[in-house]
Amino acid sequence: MSKKINKKSINFRYNLITVFTYLIGIALIIQLFNLQIIHGAEYREQSNTRLTRESTLEAARGEILDRFGNTLVTSSQKFNLELYKSKIDTNTLNDTILKIINVLEKYNISYTDSFPIRINPFEFTISDNTLSNWKKSNDIEEDYSAEQTFYKFKEKYKIKNDDISQIRKIIAIRYAIAREGYSSTKSLTIAKDITRDAIAEFSENSDEFPGINILVQPVRSYVEGSLASHILGYAAKINDSEYQRRKDEYDQNDIIGKTGIESLFEDYLRGKKGTKQIDMAVDGTITAEVVEKEAIAGANVILTIDSKLQKIAEENLKTNIEKIRNGGFGKSYDAKGGSCVVMNVNTGEVLAMASYPDYNPQSFANGISQEEWNNYSNNMSYPLLNKTIQSAYEPGSIYKMVTAIAGLESGNITLTERMNDTGQYNRYGSTWKCWYFSDYGRGHGYLNVIGAIEKSCNFFFYETANRMGIDTLDKYAKYFGLGKKTQIELPGEVSGTLASKEYVESINKYWNPGDTINAAIGQGYNKFTPLQMTKYISMIANGGNDVDVSIVKSIQSADGTEVSKENIDKHINKKLQVEESDNKEEIQLNSDYINAVKVGMKSVTSGESGTAAARFTNFDIAVGGKTGSAEAGKDKNGKDIVNAWFAAFAPYDKPEIAVVVMVENGGHGNYTAEAVRNIMAEYFGMNTQNVTENMQAIPYTESLR
Repeated sequence: MSKKINKKSINFRYNLITVFTYLIGIALIIQLFNLQIIHGAEYREQSNTRLTRESTLEAARGEILDRFGNTLVTSSQKFNLELYKSKIDTNTLNDTILKIINVLEKYNISYTDSFPIRINPFEFTISDNTLSNWKKSNDIEEDYSAEQTFYKFKEKYKIKNDDISQIRKIIAIRYAIAREGYSSTKSLTIAKDITRDAIAEFSENSDEFPGINILVQPVRSYVEGSLASHILGYAAKINDSEYQRRKDEYDQNDIIGKTGIESLFEDYLRGKKGTKQIDMAVDGTITAEVVEKEAIAGANVILTIDSKLQKIAEENLKTNIEKIRNGGFGKSYDAKGGSCVVMNVNTGEVLAMASYPDYNPQSFANGISQEEWNNYSNNMSYPLLNKTIQSAYEPGSIYKMVTAIAGLESGNITLTERMNDTGQYNRYGSTWKCWYFSDYGRGHGYLNVIGAIEKSCNFFFYETANRMGIDTLDKYAKYFGLGKKTQIELPGEVSGTLASKEYVESINKYWNPGDTINAAIGQGYNKFTPLQMTKYISMIANGGNDVDVSIVKSIQSADGTEVSKENIDKHINKKLQVEESDNKEEIQLNSDYINAVKVGMKSVTSGESGTAAARFTNFDIAVGGKTGSAEAGKDKNGKDIVNAWFAAFAPYDKPEIAVVVMVENGGHGNYTAEAVRNIMAEYFGMNTQNVTENMQAIPYTESLR
């Protein structure tokens, strides 16, 4: 049964909906009136501030410090002036540009200006070869003069000013805008490194400078100039190839570590950028700034070096090289450069490391000039090369302690055996001469191992090596780390070469018995870095114990926490591509043999016939040392090149440090002993000046080997 429809009820509901709809419409009209008429100006003002852009907050790059916390590298701040596009008319833009430049000139700040026309008199500043193309690219008639072209740009940029000088200033910036472009989110850098006085003036009168922004830019600062330059390395603007590889992490204007510590620990030093939101009115005036993410400064890298000792090492290395070159020891040699390493014999920590000549890393941080780059790259003494780890040299006689220890340990010689050095060693149809025979026409006579080290007798070590063979000699040389990277925390270290059958096979040659005799005195195929030789001397000094060579003491994050050694080691191994496995043979050296070698080294600096005894006269601390004069071919004039080495440790009774100095073509190892002595005097708190004054001038003699 169907219900009867009530028409009155339906009409009532319909009328109710109609009334309700009408009321909603009235409310919307009232709200629209309120928004557009009553509060229109207020909301329009608010909308003007809703033009926003995100700006990067640069992270301060971490510092590099010495072992005592002295700052070697830091990041200072410079301020760049940027201009963003804003909704102002052309006339206001030109007036704003002129006001900006007037402030910059008031404080003697240079600004971007690549417009190629001078005034007073009018002339082009680009060559005739490029002028024609430049005119075409800027829609300038080919026959236009500099003056006509100038006024063409005035017209193009709608500059109403009549003062030629002021017109020129406006054109400079407008020309840069046209070439480089800018927008509300992409800025044009007008001036770099502006002063705080200029910043204050821009800030106090911000309404007069729509669109400008002051960008804080960290700048790398090498506090001590060239000190430790080969250790620290340098950081500079990222180049195109680096940017393409790492553009997910870097911007095109970022700096990046290029060499040394700056490069190897880039990931720790660089920090993390932050961001801030900038609200602007449509005329370019900044209305608010909100930091969205704080920048996090990079970690500090603390080195093992002592910056004071480093300075002394560098100064004495340079002075020693110049003295050798100028004949200060009685005979001059064309000494090219050299290196020096100071190491803690018990820990392997590098306390100083110098390579000469050096360079100024600040030049690279600031953007090196072509002239300065040419001076570095064309210098045949290679100032950009870290010779302590990137160059390998014949070690000469400072290798003889390896031969002595290998001979003793293998039983091929004894502590009491005395060999008769006749001056000439005849084997395999050839003759090898002792240096003493070459100088004096006779041999040293009967010597035991201690005397052989003191007098640096070649004959003794020829016979020792011939008895035991190259394989036994190599076994002990490898134990002392020779011919192998030390794994110091620096990029670019080379392995050098250890004279061996394996090596000659790798270069498609055969090992001959005579090669063993040459290897015994640090010649032939032997070539090692000064750092390797310092590790080897440290191991002799500490009784034959291995040391882990290091130049990084710790890394401290921005929050003050230390990075774990495990994480540091992982980072280094990855960067240097170090293999975790170490197949080094463990050898327990006989302390009597080590001590005998050390006695011989002490005799070098204090014995009657010691090859460096004269250099350590009146020196208050007992020193064990060894001279080395290694033949390294001939120069362009056919003269012998003889690299000079001196390796030492001190104090003799309780060794703390090893010092090795090498001078390229330094003539004789005795000469470099003077630099070692002065470095030791600094380390032990002695008066270097008094030590030097007490030393008598020692003339050149051929016996100083």
